[in-house]
Amino acid sequence: MDFKKIVSALLKYGIPIAISVGLAWFLYKNVDMAAIRQSLSEDVNYWWFAPVIVVSVLSHVFRALRWRLQLRAIGIEPPLHAVVCSIFGTYFVNLLFPRLGEVWRTGYIARRERASFSLVFGSLVGDRLSDTVTVLALTVVTFFLAQDAFLKFFAQNGGQSTSTLVMLGMAVACVLGLALLVWLYRTKSQNGLVRKLQGIVRDLWQGLASIAHMEGKWWFVLYTALIWTCYYMQLYIASKAFTFTEGLGWLPILVLFVLSSIGMAVPSNGGLGPWQFAIIFGLTLYGVGAFPPSVPYDPQASAFAWLVWGVQTLLLIVLGIYAFVFIALDRRTAEQVTPESQSR
Repeated sequence: MDFKKIVSALLKYGIPIAISVGLAWFLYKNVDMAAIRQSLSEDVNYWWFAPVIVVSVLSHVFRALRWRLQLRAIGIEPPLHAVVCSIFGTYFVNLLFPRLGEVWRTGYIARRERASFSLVFGSLVGDRLSDTVTVLALTVVTFFLAQDAFLKFFAQNGGQSTSTLVMLGMAVACVLGLALLVWLYRTKSQNGLVRKLQGIVRDLWQGLASIAHMEGKWWFVLYTALIWTCYYMQLYIASKAFTFTEGLGWLPILVLFVLSSIGMAVPSNGGLGPWQFAIIFGLTLYGVGAFPPSVPYDPQASAFAWLVWGVQTLLLIVLGIYAFVFIALDRRTAEQVTPESQSR
């Protein structure tokens, strides 16, 4: 029995599960579940989730179209349906094993197209990096657009000194982050850890820079915009389903969207825990619920977070099942249509 492999598996899968369970317990340990059920029965128009589902599926299709551009750039041209199913399957796998979905997606396309695993996996660098850059840009813009709500919240929950410290802390973090990047770029250190970090930064930069030279780069930009517009619209349309959030404008929903996107970056099973934490916190900025959640102040915020996440997760499960059925049938067809049968 390899002790290192056991520890690695525990760290890779145990920590996300612990985060999911821990945050879910923290959010709902003091919540009146009867009040949440009452809110779900009285405050929700479930018909609004029909367009939410349509927009969600479209976001996956746009992501598949964008990734296919990168695959084509390295000489791999799988059919669109196969790429779409690889996206469906990725999110389904991530529900069970966080971050393993990308590895599964790479393996599926590499096997199907008889291509190098590392070559296909390299195409994901630009894909994921573009998402990271988008989230960072949205975070900065949203914070400045909605800073009054943030400052009001921190002032009410910790006094003026707290809001000042938060602002100062964010400014210092940005400056230190930029300084670290500059130092990593310029330093000639031979330290193993430093050189590894330099390699990561260099690979990320090359992945981002390659987008500027790829064929169809403007389609890449368009698909990126459509993906994130769909993500935003899912939450915006879902907010119309609830009587207590239907009056929220585009900016409060943008705040919820950015916070939840950051929450999804935390390793967890399908965002369980961090996503609800971020949504409930965001709603408190606009007077829905209280933070940290406690009876009897936040059954509505909790109902919103739980139902929206639940609908999205159920859709991912359905799409994942469809993807694996398609892949099984696709594999059987590929086995039947062999080179020998084609030559007859």
